[in-house]
This record gives sequence, C-alpha cells and structure tokens, in this order.
Amino acid sequence: MSDAEAPALPPPREKLSAREARRVALAAQGFGSGHAGAGRVAEPAGHPAMRRMVERLGLLQIDSVNVLVRSHYLPLFSRLGPYPVERLDAATRGRRRTLFEYWGHEASLLPVTLYPLMRWRMERAARGEGIYGGLARFARERPDYVRAVLEEVRARGPLAAGELTEGGRVDGGKGEGGWWGWSAGKQALEYLFWAGAVTTAERRGFERLYDLPERVLPADALAAPVPGPAEAQRRLLLGAARALGVASEPCLRDYYRLDAAESRARVAELVEDGALLPVAVEGWSRPGYLAADARIPRRIAARALLSPFDSLVFERRRTHELFGFHYRLAFYTPADQRAHGYYVMPFLLGDRLVARVDVKAERAAGVLAVPAAHLEADAAAGPVAEALAAELRLLAGWLGLGGVRAGEKGDLAAPLRAALGEGSSG
Repeated sequence: MSDAEAPALPPPREKLSAREARRVALAAQGFGSGHAGAGRVAEPAGHPAMRRMVERLGLLQIDSVNVLVRSHYLPLFSRLGPYPVERLDAATRGRRRTLFEYWGHEASLLPVTLYPLMRWRMERAARGEGIYGGLARFARERPDYVRAVLEEVRARGPLAAGELTEGGRVDGGKGEGGWWGWSAGKQALEYLFWAGAVTTAERRGFERLYDLPERVLPADALAAPVPGPAEAQRRLLLGAARALGVASEPCLRDYYRLDAAESRARVAELVEDGALLPVAVEGWSRPGYLAADARIPRRIAARALLSPFDSLVFERRRTHELFGFHYRLAFYTPADQRAHGYYVMPFLLGDRLVARVDVKAERAAGVLAVPAAHLEADAAAGPVAEALAAELRLLAGWLGLGGVRAGEKGDLAAPLRAALGEGSSG
C-alpha cells in the first residue's frame, strides 16, 4: 500500500473524559494488559515479564515500612500476580544486575538503563545542589572526613555504615543528633550516595551496603553516553509520561522529582516536538499531557491491592483527580486520627478504586490479617467483597501465609467475612 493509500491516523485527542483518563492511566501502568485482569492466577510470573514491567514503570519506590512486605515488592504482584521475589532481589545484585538504587521518586530501584540519565543529578549533588540541606552542609564542613570514608569504601567495600572503622578519623558510631540522628559515617555515605561516588551493592535486611559504582554496576551502564541535563530531563519526563499515560506537568515532574522551572521548560519542548500532546481532562483544573503513543482501551479488567507507594497512587492529588479518592499515609498519622486503619491499601477493581483495606502479615500465626475494610461510595459491597476475598487469598499464598482473617471494622468487613467463608478465614 502506498503512503497515499494508507489510512489516515486519527487526529490527536484534545479532550478526555474522566473515565477515558482512568483507562489511559491504568493501561500505561500495566493494568488490564492480560496480566492483571480479574482472572489473574496461573503460574508465577517469569523474569522477562517482571523485567518488562519494571522498565514500563521506570521505578519501584523503596520504603522501610514492613507491616505486610517491603513496598518495592508489591507493584509487580499487583500487576503480574505471584512471582518469585528472589528474582527481583537478584536483579539488584552483582555486575549483571538490571536494577540499581538511587533517588528517583524518593529512594527507588531504577532500571540500569536510566543510570546515565541520573548522572546530572549526581553531579549537582556533588556540588551540594539538589540535595538535603543537612547533607550538603555536612560535606562542606567536613570534606576531609568524607574523602576518608570514600577511601575506606574503596579499600574495604562493600560496607554498611556501622562497619566503618571505629575511632580515629573515620567513625561509624551511633548518631549524636546529626542529620536524622545519623552517625557521621552514615551522613558521609549518604552524601557520597547522592553524588554517585558510591552506590548500593545490595541490602542486608533493609540496611544498605555501599560500594564503588565501578565494582557494582554493569560495564555498559558505566560506559553509556551521558546526556546533558536538558536532554536527560526530557527523557525522564517522556518516560514519566509513558508510565503515567496522561498527567499534569506537576505530576510528570513529580515522577522523578525534577525541578519545577526545568520541568516546565522541558515539557514545552516535548510538546513542540510532538512527543507530548496537550489534552483537557474532564474534572481536572490543570492542563493534561498525553503521551503521543498512549493507548485508550475500551475496558480495563483489573483487580489489585496497591502499595501506598505504588506509582499509580503515590502522587495524591493525581489519585484524587483520576479516581475521586482522597488518600493519605495512615502510618504517618497519629493513631487517633486514622479513619481506615494503619497500613491501608487501595483496592482497584476494573477502572475504579472501590475500597480501602487495612492489612497486616501476622507471620507467627501464619495469617494475613485484615483488621478493617471500607467500601467507597457507589461501589457494590457484594461484588467488591468477592473480588477482594480472591485477591487476599492470592496475596496470602504469595506471602506464604496459610489463610486470611478479616476483622470487624468498616462497612465492608461483614461482606468480606462472608465472601471468605465462615466469617473468619479463607
């Protein structure tokens, strides 16, 4: 077929309905793609599917809260179903790793292909820019100490902060009211981590072991051409746009925590190049931007519990704009102000967030506990409870827990107990 005979491409969308925007966002985030549908079970997800999903998302945010399981393990389960967590761990270790740790959206696991795109941030951090003020001040005031820590990592790494030499110039002792109560050694290591002079070799439990990038990262990542800041920022914003599907400029910026003025300039350049398409979204007070290659599926069949740090919901205003869902981190809220529980996970069903579910892995008892379950407005309790019960059983099995125990708090608690059977366990 000649170019003249080829069917014309549809004109760029200028408007999206609220539901279309949800479907665009969910498809971009890997839901409803055949992996995370309501019928998701079968065999554990393999390494290729895991790797493709992480590359699609562009990051997995890390957090220390471990009531259920560390947060970076959950996004792949939410999209792919049960998968061997040891494969994700393996992807963060050794010179053949496919993931490295750095400040993406907070502390994150990032595909190693993004390492060159973070070098400008590392170079700025080395100058004390774009970094926590306490660390920058520490590095300015104690440059000899920071160099000594780097030399000790070079001689002895990989090292945890507590393994730095006790006494003398390099002291890995307990904190004495420094940055976040960190020891001097920890502050030096974290500054060096920001600056790219050291990286995470692996984690022992949740503790970082620091080493030199040339001993940790793949050679091709280290040797890859390093773009200038503007080009790196464009590529990061385009990656964010593809991961989000449709988003406002502040949400695109937030994905990799870019500077506001630089982000606005880069987004304007991407629009001029045709890589981002301006779009008005029903109900949004801010302009939206649609990735030029985004797809708008007619239907999303998803069923997933979401980590509080899942990239679908970690920007809270966007979560409200897309789903009408006000969401805050309850575990950082005083107990008497928690309305829905402690570790509250949004429950996605179809293209809506239909419930808030408080969950806890009670490993000594071998049970996945659900102290509270609350239904969102206009969601039907029966179908939501049935779908949630199935998802909780799947999650419990993946975590090696023997069953699910639902509590009595929340308007979805009784329907959930009925769906689980006999009012108590699955």
